[in-house]
Amino acid sequence: MLEIKPALPIPESEIEFDFIRADGPGGQNVNKVATAVQLRFDVANSPSLPEEVKARLIKLAGKRVTQDGILIIEARRHRAQEANREDAIRRLSELVRKALEKPKPRKPTKPSKVSKEKRLQRKKHRGEIKRTRAKGAFESE
Repeated sequence: MLEIKPALPIPESEIEFDFIRADGPGGQNVNKVATAVQLRFDVANSPSLPEEVKARLIKLAGKRVTQDGILIIEARRHRAQEANREDAIRRLSELVRKALEKPKPRKPTKPSKVSKEKRLQRKKHRGEIKRTRAKGAFESE
């Protein structure tokens, strides 16, 4: 049982692990032992997650989610299979925790009267600078 929050446990039966050969460090062992872990979690059909969390999780995961709604996390940082398994579980729980947070709604704002006036003053000042340059250039010819 993977416990994201006390109110939101994800049963181990919903998580599938595939062990594959990893590239990188490991010496002779790298060609013999499948130490990399591929974690698969069916987000779209998971009964453990509410619909709004599923939608946010799919959006957060991006390319790691297949068209069928299956989240795939590959862990190959460590040489030991168990360490990679723990790393994949940790990364899944972090993603789900982020998806649980409701996004803060954006409040549309308008520029203040003072900021509009300052902007117009800067534009006028910049225009004056350019106008004086143009007059100076024609007088020297």
